Amino acid sequence: MLKVRLDSWLSEFGPRGQERVEARSIEQLIEALERKYPRLRFKLRDETGNLRRFVRVFVDGEDVSGRAGVATPLTGSETIDILHSIAGG
Repeated sequence: MLKVRLDSWLSEFGPRGQERVEARSIEQLIEALERKYPRLRFKLRDETGNLRRFVRVFVDGEDVSGRAGVATPLTGSETIDILHSIAGG
């Protein structure tokens, strides 16, 4: 099982604290979270299914944007951190 943590802003729409999820990719992970927490829909991904520009997903501390994005495979033992960055100056 994957350990998933959302930042404080995203946790208002999903789990507060750590959530356990089974998934084989980031895409499946997000789909599972959106099914369980419908208010997360469109907070993490846009209408095309890609991660939103200001959302960062880290697998064991490594940003998936340097990998295959939502297609990044998971083995089931990773820790996933999902962060929503704040834009502005």
